[in-house]
Amino acid sequence: MHFIKLLLALGGLIGISQITMANERGEADRWSVQKANDWYKAQPWSAGFNYAPSYAINQLEMWQEDSFDDKIIDRELGYAKDIGFNMARVFLHNLLWDQDRKGFIKRINRFLEIADKNNVKIMFVLFDDVWDPTPHLGKQRAPIPHTHNSGWVQAPGKDILGDLNRHDELEGYVKGILTEFGNDPRVTVWDIYNEPGNLNVEAYGTKEIDNKEFFSLQLLKKIFGWARTANPSQPLTAGVWRSRFGAWVGENPDDPASKLYHFMLENSDIITFHSYEGLKNVKSVVGSLQALGRPLICTEYMARPYSTFEDIMPYFAAEKIGAINWGFIAGKSQTNYPWASWSQGYNAEPTPWFHDILRADGSKYSEEEVRFISNLIKQTNK
Repeated sequence: MHFIKLLLALGGLIGISQITMANERGEADRWSVQKANDWYKAQPWSAGFNYAPSYAINQLEMWQEDSFDDKIIDRELGYAKDIGFNMARVFLHNLLWDQDRKGFIKRINRFLEIADKNNVKIMFVLFDDVWDPTPHLGKQRAPIPHTHNSGWVQAPGKDILGDLNRHDELEGYVKGILTEFGNDPRVTVWDIYNEPGNLNVEAYGTKEIDNKEFFSLQLLKKIFGWARTANPSQPLTAGVWRSRFGAWVGENPDDPASKLYHFMLENSDIITFHSYEGLKNVKSVVGSLQALGRPLICTEYMARPYSTFEDIMPYFAAEKIGAINWGFIAGKSQTNYPWASWSQGYNAEPTPWFHDILRADGSKYSEEEVRFISNLIKQTNK
């Protein structure tokens, strides 16, 4: 809570200086609290999931021309429609833009056509600091058996992130995507950077860059600037993510994580956050963020058995906090296995599943759970 109080105390001065700098650079301003809340009131309660198709081990395999499968996507988003979900958070990647921007745009448009047909709005994620720091185009690795997210990749890779002289290579990607889709009604929110500064375990045999939080903050500043220049009609956000036991880790204002969170919360039009904790700690996190007066969407939650839909989702619905859980289809990403599967050997499906709701054939992990989700969405948005 001390960290949030510090933000509120500094908010006025920071806001004025940001507006001045933005005007000098020709950037649009951050949305006002009033504009953000007016936008949010016009939306249905957002209930959705982070989506990677069952055929894709990562963002690259989802989108590359030789692996993109609109038939599978259509089938799986049809399952989402049947349940009642109305939003999906979906990751893009800068390498896809570099490889084939025209084809990438074409495939995004095809994806949005399918999502729109199934009444699912999209929150796109532009960058991601989580998992393998050495992404590469082309054929992706096969999943490590029984291992959570064994092939997910960071965007950008560490070679670009760790070199300040290369950050500007990403400008065309940000402005290009937001110019192309920045007024597209099928896109609801731009989540510009997932978990910046996240220090991954060295599971891939590749060391992270030193001072990652510093480099992520420098890149995040540029991404917000490029995104504001593109001036999309949808809100921009970057979600705070490292809470533990209901408090934000790194509340010391001199701590690198606090500097990141400070910047994210002071520049997001709407506030997004992650929490895989139980209800008591989720309420503590939400209470601190509600003090900022902006709409809230939780863009990652639900990790059985620590948190469940039955515990968390009704609270989000009552507070009108958007609820986007991690995972939907148990496929090549294998996020039905827990994070601990990297260090603890599994040779069979875990009980309970960690994330995800459906199997690749559309059958439900829990009929009762899906019935609960569907009824809650219908009741909240009736």
